[in-house]
Order: sequence, then structure tokens, then C-alpha cells
Amino acid sequence: MKLRLLPVVLSVIISAGVLFGGWFAYTSFAMENPLSDIISKVPGVTSSTMKLNNDRVDIEVALSQDASLRTVVDRIHKDGASIIGKRTVNIDVKNNPSDKLELWWSKALFEVAQAMETKHYADIPTTLQKYAAEVPTMKVETEMDQSNVYIRLTDGDATKFIMLPRSSQIGVWPNE
Repeated sequence: MKLRLLPVVLSVIISAGVLFGGWFAYTSFAMENPLSDIISKVPGVTSSTMKLNNDRVDIEVALSQDASLRTVVDRIHKDGASIIGKRTVNIDVKNNPSDKLELWWSKALFEVAQAMETKHYADIPTTLQKYAAEVPTMKVETEMDQSNVYIRLTDGDATKFIMLPRSSQIGVWPNE
């Protein structure tokens, strides 16, 4: 039995194309697109990008000024649970802070970091309100769930969303 080279090469190329094309179509249409739709329908999300890997999901969101970051994170985890599965979720928030707001946050950061490290989470709203009293246009809102502390700072048109993980870790927060 003599094998002809052209039919063998063509069948390998077609098989590889069908396998990789099918895998790409599955991840795109059955995983990424539904999760992107879920994220875009969350109240407060103005735009989002997502990258789905085997072990993690990286999500970058832009939020409206009045959005609740806690609600956004909760809805992504609950509504996308069937797609996310056991993957770790990394949410990065695109902010629109001003230099004045960044300077204000850098002054309050030390006391907030101390409260996080000592697990005195009730000190965070008090500390932020103390610093906000110095700036009449500053609005501060804090929320917390089982895994994160969420802070929204607003000064006029500038907004900064901060998500601080409640897990113990040394060094700078990964999503600050």
C-alpha cells in the first residue's frame, strides 16, 4: 500500500483547522461572548474588556460615577459563575481621578493601610470622612463584603474606585 503525499497533507491540514477552529469557536461563542454580555449588562458598567484563560479571568471595567463597585463585583461573580467556574477573577477598574484626588488619597492611604493590616475595617470610613471634611466637594463611600473593601472617592467630575482585598498580604495591594 503506497500512501500519496498530497491527500495525507491535506487531511492533516483540514483536521487541524477543524480542531483549532472548533476550539476557538467554543471559547469565543460559548464562554467569552456570554460573559462579556453579563458584564456589560451590570448597572454602572460603561465599558469592559475581558481575557479568559484556563486558570483566570482578567476583566477591565470602566464605571459610571455613581456605580457601586461592590455590586458590580458581586453581579460578575454571581451571574457569571457557570462560565467562570474555578478560575480566579481579576477585576481592574479604569479610573478617572484628578491630581487633586490622587494627592488626597495618598494622604489618607497610610491610615487606611493600617486599618486593613490590623483588620479594623470600621476605622476606614471614619478615617476617610475625617480627611473628606477638609475638602468640601469630596464625597466618600465605603462598602465591604467577605473578600474586599470597596471605596469610591468623588470630587466633582473626578472619580476613583478602590478595591482592597481583605486577605493578609505583605506589600502593595495588587489592584490599587
